[in-house]
Amino acid sequence: MKRASLAAAIVAWLAGGLAFAGQADEEARPAEARAAEEFMLGSADEAQRLADYQIFTREIAVDSLVLDTFDAAVAEAGVPAATMLEARRAFASALDLERDIRTGDRLHVRYEQAFTAEGVAIDVGRVLWAELRTRSKGTIAIHRFRTRDQGDGFWLANAQAAVAPSMRMPLDVISISSGFGLRPDPFEQPRPLAATGKPAPMGGPKQRNGSSLPPGLPTGAVGYGKPAAPIGAVPIYMNPDGTWKMSLTKGAAPKRSSGALFMHDGVDLVAPTGTPVHAAAEGVVVGVGPNGRYGNWIQIDHAGKLFTVYGHLSSFAPGLTAGTPVSRGDVIGFVGSTGRSTGAHLHFEVQSEGKAVNPTTHPEFKAVSLRGADLERFKKQMARSLEERAREAKVAASLRR
Repeated sequence: MKRASLAAAIVAWLAGGLAFAGQADEEARPAEARAAEEFMLGSADEAQRLADYQIFTREIAVDSLVLDTFDAAVAEAGVPAATMLEARRAFASALDLERDIRTGDRLHVRYEQAFTAEGVAIDVGRVLWAELRTRSKGTIAIHRFRTRDQGDGFWLANAQAAVAPSMRMPLDVISISSGFGLRPDPFEQPRPLAATGKPAPMGGPKQRNGSSLPPGLPTGAVGYGKPAAPIGAVPIYMNPDGTWKMSLTKGAAPKRSSGALFMHDGVDLVAPTGTPVHAAAEGVVVGVGPNGRYGNWIQIDHAGKLFTVYGHLSSFAPGLTAGTPVSRGDVIGFVGSTGRSTGAHLHFEVQSEGKAVNPTTHPEFKAVSLRGADLERFKKQMARSLEERAREAKVAASLRR
């Protein structure tokens, strides 16, 4: 005889067919006991229970005009907040939903919702695709798509995953004056002309002895074993889709006096003095202060996997010390020209297993993009979605006449 559970004892008592539930055999239970147990514990045939409710799924398309905030527009459209949560995160990978949304922008959402025969919604719903037409960033659309190997998720119209890369570049506007790798020493190049037509000063604030380094510090980079190289002269720019483009315009290559090349362990990001510098990812500050050729310098440990370095800063964020935890995007300092520097810029460096790597090509800074057969299927799905929307809009316009 099987040992009865408490639930079995209760249902046996309800059925009134047994004197002691612990002696009841599974096959000997009355039908009434089985029914009572299923009522309390759930039916083994869930498919049948769903069929009894006559559940059906319907697609719903809504449009809304932004009068205040993104969330207010979602509520005005009648889309439940829980339904929109995943899509909201996807939109946030492409634009700032607080800063980039303005009055007059438009929102379109198509989602699917399950209902009972009585019209009662029984789950949170699922957004299929959505579009924001903004004045600040243009049209941003996200489409739910299932890849062959990465599963279901949202993708932007340019076929990039609508998920922010785990690491970000430290400035909001990216203009690279010197890339990663070997380069000549710009201190041997002709000095840039200032507004007066005279050679402009090079390096950070001059000390009393005429040096541009912090007093009493060595000229090499502390803790890295390599001298920190100054900025070069080959401009590189980030395209809107996140790819990189190098400008090879005539005259871009600098003239050299000695011909010597130095390894540049990072990239130099040009920006005015005082521009906020953001943490590339969540981590803990392990170094902050003057550091030789880096000038004012910060180092962040990202879970022991990667380290990021920020050099030539004019100043640090208030309260920033070694041991301070930071989140992705936190302001940690401000662009400057301290240390061995030819002008205001940020030296940004990424270390992986103690070795410098190129941040512009490192996977942690890149969004995943669709390729091959997945890309072709995605394009066809987007085309069908847009055609369906246009057809529904045409029908709605005819009904209003």
